[in-house]
Amino acid sequence: MTILNGWENFYVIVGSSAGALMGLQFVVITLIASKPIVGDAQMAGAAFATPSVVHFGVALLLSAIVSAPWNGITTVAVLWGLLGLFGAVYVAIAARRMRVQSAYQPVFEDWLFHVLLPFTAYAVLAISAYEVHFHARSALFLVGAAALLLLFIGIHNAWDAVTYHIFVRSKQER
Repeated sequence: MTILNGWENFYVIVGSSAGALMGLQFVVITLIASKPIVGDAQMAGAAFATPSVVHFGVALLLSAIVSAPWNGITTVAVLWGLLGLFGAVYVAIAARRMRVQSAYQPVFEDWLFHVLLPFTAYAVLAISAYEVHFHARSALFLVGAAALLLLFIGIHNAWDAVTYHIFVRSKQER
C-alpha cells in the first residue's frame, strides 16, 4: 500500500476529462479551420489556443503519471516536479507570445487565465515535488489542486477562444 492509494478515481476523472476536452478542442479548431487564419491572427492562435491544449495535455499526463503503479513516491514526485518546471517555462513563452501578437489586445482576464493561474499551477507542482518528502499527504492534495486548476484553465480558455471566433471574428469578416 502506497501513499497514492485512494487517488485513483480522482485522476481517472481528471485525466479522462482532460483527454476528452483536448479532443473536443481539436474538433472545434478543425471546424473553424474553414476560415484560414494568417498573419497576426495566426500569432494570436499560438498565444491563446495552443496553451489550452498544452494544459489539457499536462493534466492528462499528470493523471497518467500519478495513476501508474509505482513502488514509491520519489519517482512520481520527480516527474511532476519536472512537469511543473517545464510548465512554468512554457507559461513564460506563452506570455511572450501574448505580448508580441497584435491581432488582439489582451485584457486582465487573459493575463489571469493564460499567465498567472497557469504559472501558479505549475509552480505548485514544482514546489510539491520538494514538499512530498516532508508532508506527503499535503503534497498530494497540492498536486491534485494543480491538475484540477489546469483542467479548469483549459476549459475557460477553450470557451473563451470559441466564443471569440463565433461572436467577434465572424462579425468582423462580414
